[in-house]
Amino acid sequence: MILCLRRSAILLLASLTCLGCSNDKAASASSSEVPAQSVTQPSAAPSAKSIEPAGPALRIDAARAMQYTKEIVAFGPRWDGSPGMQKVYGYLKGKLKSDQVEEDVFTAQTSIGPVPMRNIIVKFPGAKDGVIVVASHYETNYWLRNTNFVGANDGAATSALLLAMADQLRGKKLEGYSVWLVFLDGEESMTRTWHTSDALWGSRHLAQKWQDDGTSKKVKAFLLADMIGDADLDIYRDENSTPWLEDVVLQAATRLGYQSHFFAATNTVEDDHIPFARAGMPVADIIDLDYGYNNSFHHTTQDTVDKLSVDSLKISGDAILETIRLLNGMANIPPPVQAQPAK
Repeated sequence: MILCLRRSAILLLASLTCLGCSNDKAASASSSEVPAQSVTQPSAAPSAKSIEPAGPALRIDAARAMQYTKEIVAFGPRWDGSPGMQKVYGYLKGKLKSDQVEEDVFTAQTSIGPVPMRNIIVKFPGAKDGVIVVASHYETNYWLRNTNFVGANDGAATSALLLAMADQLRGKKLEGYSVWLVFLDGEESMTRTWHTSDALWGSRHLAQKWQDDGTSKKVKAFLLADMIGDADLDIYRDENSTPWLEDVVLQAATRLGYQSHFFAATNTVEDDHIPFARAGMPVADIIDLDYGYNNSFHHTTQDTVDKLSVDSLKISGDAILETIRLLNGMANIPPPVQAQPAK
C-alpha cells in the first residue's frame, strides 16, 4: 500500500511537470473500475524454487530486437486509423509471413466513435497440450496524434521483442507447450484521462473471444510485456497479476543473474493482462512503469529510441524465454480459475 501511494504521488508530480504525461496503467487498489482484488488469482502452486526448466535454452538477439524497434519507430506515430499504423501492420505481416498467423479483426465502439482494430496472433505449435501466450500492444495513443509521439518504449520495443522471439521459435520443434505471440491493438485510452472502459480494446475483445470458444482453458500462462526496453530497467511486481506466475518470472530472472532488475518495488497496474485474468487465465504483467525521472518520459515525445538499451531488451527477452522453459518444466500448473462476468 505504501508503494502504491508513493507511485501515485510520483505520477501526480509528473503530470503537473510535463506536458503529455498521463496517469494510465498505474492504479491504486481503490480504483472504481478495476479493483485489484477482482483480478488477482491466488491459486496455489508449487514453490518456484522447486521448478527445473524443460527444453533447450533460447536467448534473444537483442541487437536485432533493437533494430526492429528502430524500424517500427521510423514509421512515426501509429494511432489507430493513421498511416503509420497501416505501415506497422504491413511491416509485422511481412516479418511474420512464414509463420502461422491469425487475425482478430473487430470494430471498437470507443468514445471517439467506431474504430477498426486488429489483433495479430502468431502460433508456434508445441508437443504438450496447452498454450503459453506472450503479448504486447503495438499502437500509440490517439490523444497524442497531433504530436510526434512514437512510443519507442511504450509499444515499439516490446513489439520488437515479440518479433525477436519469433526468430528464436521459428523452425523449431517445441518440446513444451505451444507458444503464441500476440500483438494487441487498442491498449491505450482514447482520451488523456485513463478509463479502462475506453482502453484495453484489443485485449478485452480477444479475451472474450477465447473465453467463448474455450481457448482460455488451454492457456497455461499469459505473459504481458510492456515498457521494458527502458535503459534504467526496474520491473515491478504487479498486484493485478497472478502471484505464482510472477514467482516463476522472478525465478527465471534469478537463474540468469538478472534479479536486481525485477520486483524491487510493487505496484497495481491496469494493463492488457486484466481482461485475460478476468477470463480465468493466469497472468503476469512484466512492466517497468518508472520511465525517466519521475516517469517523465511516459506518454511524451521524449519516448524515443535513445532512452532504450540493448541490455534491457536482452534482460527482458531472455527472462521471458526462460519463464517459458520453467513453465514447461512444471509438473502441475494450477488450472484456470472461474471466469468473472464481462464488464
